[in-house]
Amino acid sequence: MSSGFPKSFWRTYTPRNIRNELLLRLRSLARSQVPPERLRRAPVYDDSHAVSVGRFYDSHHDQFMRVYGGVIQAFRTKNVSDLLNRQIRSIGFRPGQRALDAGCGVAVPAIHFAGNVDIRVDCITISSTQYEVATRNVVAANLTERVRVVQGDYHRLGDYFEKCAYDVVYLLESFGHSRAKARVLAACWEMLKPGGLLYIKDLFRRVPLRPEHARRIDREIRKINQAYRYEVGDLNAVLDALRGRGFILDSLQAAQLELEEFEDLAISNEFQELTGIARITDWGDYIFPVDFFEIKGIKPRFDPQERLDRHFLQTLLHPGVS
Repeated sequence: MSSGFPKSFWRTYTPRNIRNELLLRLRSLARSQVPPERLRRAPVYDDSHAVSVGRFYDSHHDQFMRVYGGVIQAFRTKNVSDLLNRQIRSIGFRPGQRALDAGCGVAVPAIHFAGNVDIRVDCITISSTQYEVATRNVVAANLTERVRVVQGDYHRLGDYFEKCAYDVVYLLESFGHSRAKARVLAACWEMLKPGGLLYIKDLFRRVPLRPEHARRIDREIRKINQAYRYEVGDLNAVLDALRGRGFILDSLQAAQLELEEFEDLAISNEFQELTGIARITDWGDYIFPVDFFEIKGIKPRFDPQERLDRHFLQTLLHPGVS
């Protein structure tokens, strides 16, 4: 019995081709029923760079302590207590708050904040040596009830700390060690209460004033990244990631210090001379490749996905406003 189809049809559309086409269309239909966010898988996180950061600080711990002391920040005052007191004011700590120090070093800033403002601070460092020293520093300061230190990767804050529990998450020249900055911002978002504050003080790639400076800035950035296990951030890219995650950009400013208080980065040069790391040999041809900025972001009290009308009024919605 004839099938009613010419022989050319069956030569073109074999039973196998028809079956595969049906399966393809069924799969496409099934995918169309899945919400788009479930189809977009987050990239697999590679922690190898974070591990190398920990090893770097383990290897150079003694040199850091000799040059920087307990406050490992390059942009600093001559008296580091002035720097930490300024950060208390800039962050806006209030008694009774709960804070998280992401990249705490040996916990000297956390100890200063907890002791002077009566807050509780949870801290994390990727370095095993820093963890041991930080733990001893907390005990010596008699602040074990208010400062807690863990060793771990700040890209995975939710593995170590309670989510939606913190009034403030801060990063003091530790953010730049990340090669997955959007992931760090997402981890900080998870830790913060609605209305909580994210504070970042770090160095960012300088925009060249002349086109011919761009290549030299790129060269110095590569040296910093390689020497310090860093990834100097692009300010605009970081701000886009911060706002894209849902944070309200509360403020952005160049890191502020009085000129007579400014340490002038001489301490960083001393570290380079001591270790040979990223040593600058020709100051006459040197172009400073970074700027230091302070960024404040607020986690809204409302769900940005559901209340876009309120998000439009973001300048009115500071943490103290319900």
